[in-house]
Amino acid sequence: MIARLKLLRRPGRAPAAEAGVDLLPTPAAVEVTPRHVRVGDGYAATFAVCGYPASVGPAWLDPLLSYPGRVDVAVHIAPLPAEVGAPMLRKQRARLESTRRLEAEKGKLGDPMVAAAATDAADLADRVARGAAKLFRTGIYLTVHGRSPAELAEVCAGVRSAAAGTLLDLQPATFRHHHGYTTTLPIGVDALGMTRVLDTDALAASFPLAGADLAAAAPGQRTSREAILYGVNTTSAGVLMWNRWAQDNHNSVVLARSGAGKSYFVKLEVLRSLYTGVQVAVVDPEDEYTALAEHVGGTVIQLGAPGVKLNPLDLPGDRRPDMLNRRGLTLHTIISVMLGTAGQASGVGPAEKAALDRAITATYHQAGITNDPGTWDKPAPLLRDLSAALERDGDPAAAQLAARLAPWVTGAFSSLFDAPTTTGAAGHLVVWSLRHLPDELRTIATMLALDAIWRDIDTPHPATDKRRRLVIVDEAWLLMRDGEGARFLFRMSKAARKRTAGLTVVTQDAADVLGTDLGLAVVSNAATQVLMRQSTQSIDAVTEAFRLTGGEARLLLAASRGEGLLVAGRSRVPFRSLASGNEHNLAVTGIGGEQ
Repeated sequence: MIARLKLLRRPGRAPAAEAGVDLLPTPAAVEVTPRHVRVGDGYAATFAVCGYPASVGPAWLDPLLSYPGRVDVAVHIAPLPAEVGAPMLRKQRARLESTRRLEAEKGKLGDPMVAAAATDAADLADRVARGAAKLFRTGIYLTVHGRSPAELAEVCAGVRSAAAGTLLDLQPATFRHHHGYTTTLPIGVDALGMTRVLDTDALAASFPLAGADLAAAAPGQRTSREAILYGVNTTSAGVLMWNRWAQDNHNSVVLARSGAGKSYFVKLEVLRSLYTGVQVAVVDPEDEYTALAEHVGGTVIQLGAPGVKLNPLDLPGDRRPDMLNRRGLTLHTIISVMLGTAGQASGVGPAEKAALDRAITATYHQAGITNDPGTWDKPAPLLRDLSAALERDGDPAAAQLAARLAPWVTGAFSSLFDAPTTTGAAGHLVVWSLRHLPDELRTIATMLALDAIWRDIDTPHPATDKRRRLVIVDEAWLLMRDGEGARFLFRMSKAARKRTAGLTVVTQDAADVLGTDLGLAVVSNAATQVLMRQSTQSIDAVTEAFRLTGGEARLLLAASRGEGLLVAGRSRVPFRSLASGNEHNLAVTGIGGEQ
């Protein structure tokens, strides 16, 4: 027997629609059979939980809530007054005790199940009498969906198997599946009425404390095309799609110990960001992104290679009236980082700052560059011109500063800065490789690479250019250990959102990032935070900074390579990086082939 129910609507707008209230979407027709209902183009069958285990633990409904398929779980709860619940418990205890006595009188061995039930009933009656527990009529129902009757039968078999693994007995709502379908809709109506009395503890344990997966899109809304695949959820087998561009800011931070798979994860994010049209720039200390860039037709700038030069005094391409003044302020930061890298005191005194400010202005003026935008296309001066201007100043502070800059002008550190910039940073993927530089030059090279990247981001673009830009700073501890470098990175993290850009800070040294106020500020300005395997020495600092639970801390200590925890606001999702064969080959290519 098949009953066909047509849902009819009256012509005209409903009062709720006129008031601006969204109505639940309803199918045009529902076809009811003894074994399922057909709703629109899909099929659904409803089951009621009729058998429960003797004892349950926390989140005992999780196997059903996280089943890898479309399963709607509804829990209907109605408080049971004490004056109604107490007589019910007395009758139940009387039945159990009479059963035990009859078996004893007949000389039979006692049934352990009856003895356990009698003890539990007595304990529950005692707690209800003292007000330590309350009783609730609870109905738990599941509606399973499929695209065809065969698929529905397969999913139903899997759901019943998962329920049996937790000692839950599911019974189909035969001839009543249409009532079961409405029971699991968010309208608060229990049309089946197959309830069981549960106490407070059992009912509270049925609710998970946190969702295993990120919240799905609301009905009628699609997942944004900007979301990219991060991996699969390690607890629910769900797929983790994340859209960093829909968050409060577009920044992210990736913290992991060496060998945990952080570079593998970031390379996959770079590839998938390129798929969506994002322009990416990477500061790469270990030449790990070169093969990826060559594969996708990107640009690789090998700082330290023969003939590759980078001029700190280059001008940005914008035409804002205060451009030259802002460039002078950036040079103050660059010079401070240079002096700190050379093993000198990183601080620049007031007299030296004043002398440096005069020298910067004089150096650009000598090159014919003034506040007139018509002069900004002339060749930029070099670092040796700035040193010469300091020597001509006549102030002892200027002479001292020129002496401190000597290693960068004519000494061992000058090879990268003694000529005009040779390579343009243009393309959908630009990788600034620091592999060929000595360790002493990597901090300032990271700073100059970020400066060149930021000059392009900060330059006003045409209104038609709406590309998003992503900046990856791998091994960010190189810059975070320097005060001025950390401040520059912090300013980038604060200003990137307004320029439709996102900053990703990747580091294996959590102490350098979390041990300073500026490092914590960079982390705080990252709406997307990815934690991968941590060392026992750093786990306490990570736990405090990210307010991890004990379980989350243990997860990070024992995480396998490629596994991590996405922390975004109140969302905490454990995941494992997932790549196709071609993506995997690109992600493991590089020094050491880290995965």
